[in-house]
Amino acid sequence: MNTRIEPMRIPEEAKQRIRTLFMAKHALFGGGMHPEDGNHAIYHHEVRTTLEGLGLNLELANHYEVLFEKPDVDFVFPLLNRGGFVNSEMLIPILCNRHAIPYLGAMPFLRGLGDDKSVSKLVCDHAGVPTAPWFCYRRGAPVLEKSLPAKDAGRWVIKPNASSASWGITDAHDWTEVANAVWHIHTEGHDAIVEPYLDGYDVQCAFITMDDEPIALPMLWYEREDTQRLWTYYEKRDLVQNTEKAALKRFDDPEIAPKIEAMAKKVAREFVPFDYGRIEFRLDLKTGDINFIEINLNCNLWSEKVMAKAAAQAGFSHADLLETLLAESWRRQGLVSAAH
Repeated sequence: MNTRIEPMRIPEEAKQRIRTLFMAKHALFGGGMHPEDGNHAIYHHEVRTTLEGLGLNLELANHYEVLFEKPDVDFVFPLLNRGGFVNSEMLIPILCNRHAIPYLGAMPFLRGLGDDKSVSKLVCDHAGVPTAPWFCYRRGAPVLEKSLPAKDAGRWVIKPNASSASWGITDAHDWTEVANAVWHIHTEGHDAIVEPYLDGYDVQCAFITMDDEPIALPMLWYEREDTQRLWTYYEKRDLVQNTEKAALKRFDDPEIAPKIEAMAKKVAREFVPFDYGRIEFRLDLKTGDINFIEINLNCNLWSEKVMAKAAAQAGFSHADLLETLLAESWRRQGLVSAAH
């Protein structure tokens, strides 16, 4: 990213006038690790305290029922995405739409489109962005070997089609192992996506929107000790010790980075308006192959994760990032004037 961007500011008048409801599973948690969700509880607490530090007119909720009847608020900041049921990421936007309450992030169909890994790959195909072959075994549909995509690297990766933080991910080396992994995911109520394992490094492209235009933040990548190893949900949530050395660093290769950013912008434009999101690619440095992996709308905003780390590379504090997201969303939805 060559153009410097500046944080957007919310007028003090608007901070007090706009009653904002912050919804997160751990919005009322006192901080610290959670026995099941691990550092996700720390994340929610940090976002809450950052929003409080901005001086917003803030209310808190940790359950969907607060939206079953229309609450006395003007705007919803939803982080209650993992509700314990399929397609839970769409419920808050749908309930907000029912009450005509503006909210941060993409509309329900776009949220579902992004969270459905298989369909989001179809979007990439439409945009002319490369992605590895895949097949989604939908729960209730036949699980047939003839649908299995070719494995170029000698193994497949199987995961829930709408998983986050690598929940439920596993690998397999033959059809029996693949079928068993798919069956296990189906028994837990989810569709399963299968694709060949792609060796290489995860390159992260974080976007925010300004004046309805997706703006790329500085690109990051995970420098890994062992690119053949799968990262698990428990490692990403810090529920078990991760012994592999890996570092999230800026990726600014003068030849490869512009190619990936151009691909990411093509994908991002398919999802506007989405306020913020992260697009992930797998880069094989040996072959130069670049493949889309997934898009995560309304992605993690914790200061230790990609979105905030990328924003920090652009000179944004955590408070700057959240205020900018709110300022743009409020402008887009008419809560503050375009002049602000």
